[in-house]
Amino acid sequence: MSILVVGSVAYDTVETPRERRERQLGGSASFFSLAAIRFAPVRAVGVVGEDFRQEDLDLLSSRGVDIAGIVRAPGDTFHWSGRYHADMIERDTLATELGVFKDFHPILPKGWEASPYLFLANIHPALQEQVLDSVETPRLVILDTMNLWIDTTRDALASVLRKVDVLLLNDGEARMLSGKSGLAEAAASIRDMGPDRVVIKKGEHGALYFGRGSVMAVPAILLPEVIDPTGAGDTFAGGFVGHLAKAGADRDSDDAIFRRAMLSGTAMASFCPQTFSVESLTHLSDKALAERVACLEAMMTP
Repeated sequence: MSILVVGSVAYDTVETPRERRERQLGGSASFFSLAAIRFAPVRAVGVVGEDFRQEDLDLLSSRGVDIAGIVRAPGDTFHWSGRYHADMIERDTLATELGVFKDFHPILPKGWEASPYLFLANIHPALQEQVLDSVETPRLVILDTMNLWIDTTRDALASVLRKVDVLLLNDGEARMLSGKSGLAEAAASIRDMGPDRVVIKKGEHGALYFGRGSVMAVPAILLPEVIDPTGAGDTFAGGFVGHLAKAGADRDSDDAIFRRAMLSGTAMASFCPQTFSVESLTHLSDKALAERVACLEAMMTP
């Protein structure tokens, strides 16, 4: 069953202690789509500028992503620039140039309103709710957010959260949204806001799942080298949501399906930092992904 993703399609300029890459393919919808397409059909909605390379759209399309919802508008493509510290965890944002993304108003191609799975990537909560309200009875709605929206658009975020089944956010954002210091307390508070299930991403320390009847901690896979962590969170989301779509999950499904999806998301995300941009996702084999899932299972077994 198909997944509808609405988010950014962007260019990233990334500087690490070893190398600098200019205007490489990035954006939440790009990373998510190339991860989720491993599991289920993906329909992407976004906007790019006149400067966006056709070869990058062709890359998404060649992997099976339906890009009919990505429109080209007059102006420049959303561009983010950042510099990673020596630990490859901390980073400084050097520039955020919204370009055409500033006036982005998602429009769904005809027929896409019936998409059974909806992933609302990190965009303004009002736009997330607009898209959600235009989709007909989705089986599952998953939303990602960030500290900017929590700080500046809390009312709009609260409104859309009441309609969401699963919320993805990092540990700092969970504390910020809930006002709680402990993550268990934070997740419980967030669930009271609407989402039945909460996934808290902890970067190099893995991720936590808080479901209807269970809690699960998934470790991160230890990598010999980190090249570029940009997009790992969106790649996690792609693997997580993709697994749920492939399994035919809905909001009433047992926690077991969501727990398995945590493994797929974590395994998928582990490939992202091993190359720049989306390179690892475009060369990933089913065997390599299965081996990473098996590695996680072994790490979690006494």
